[in-house]
Amino acid sequence: MDTTMVQTSLQVGYNQYMARKILVVDDTRNVQVLLSDFLASQNYEVLVASDGEEALEITRASDPDLILLDIMMPNMDGYQFITQLRRESCTPVIMITAKQLEADIIHGFDLGADDYITKPFRMRELLVRIRAVLRRAGPKESETAAIKIGDISLDTQKHEVLKGCNVVDLTPLEFLVLMILMQSPGKVIRRAELCMRLMENGYAGSESTLKIHIRSLRQKLDDDLDQPKYIETVFGIGYRFMEINE
Repeated sequence: MDTTMVQTSLQVGYNQYMARKILVVDDTRNVQVLLSDFLASQNYEVLVASDGEEALEITRASDPDLILLDIMMPNMDGYQFITQLRRESCTPVIMITAKQLEADIIHGFDLGADDYITKPFRMRELLVRIRAVLRRAGPKESETAAIKIGDISLDTQKHEVLKGCNVVDLTPLEFLVLMILMQSPGKVIRRAELCMRLMENGYAGSESTLKIHIRSLRQKLDDDLDQPKYIETVFGIGYRFMEINE
């Protein structure tokens, strides 16, 4: 069995994600290598299979968190694999296919696929889809309902931000940006990472609009741009919520 497992250490800017296990199922070796290298660089543990039969064996033995599945393969194709998988497991599946006919895509969903992406595709788009599917499936990472740093308190259940005892009126997008930053105080969150998180939640993920929302967020927190107390710009990289010693 030609099975490859790749595991890497956590990268700067991806600290809030636990390592998740992804099974890549594709009969083309260069596709296997391309996806394995990319996913490993994003802190995913990667398993590889060349057809549906091999993928079933690996799934039963290793219980991956998500499966990237090619449709056209020898021995057992993607449709046959999903049919058998759904008798045994609810593991989320993203179809990676050259088939672009609506009937083929609907057939995959009817069999139990969770999402699809057509070849050729951009790695950034694939990453966004992976994270969105994993989140819908029930992420393993825990999120703190309430975060307090200095005089700023953020409550995800109430969707409320306080500065001292005063409510800070934020848009849903500004709240999301602040939450991401406050989850990793003192650590730089790269602009690309922030943009992808926004895209996952249905917002435009351009860096130009991100700058606008960061500026608005700072204004609402009464943060000094010259000597920031809360949100610091790390030029050329991203932003961080500053650690505050009580």
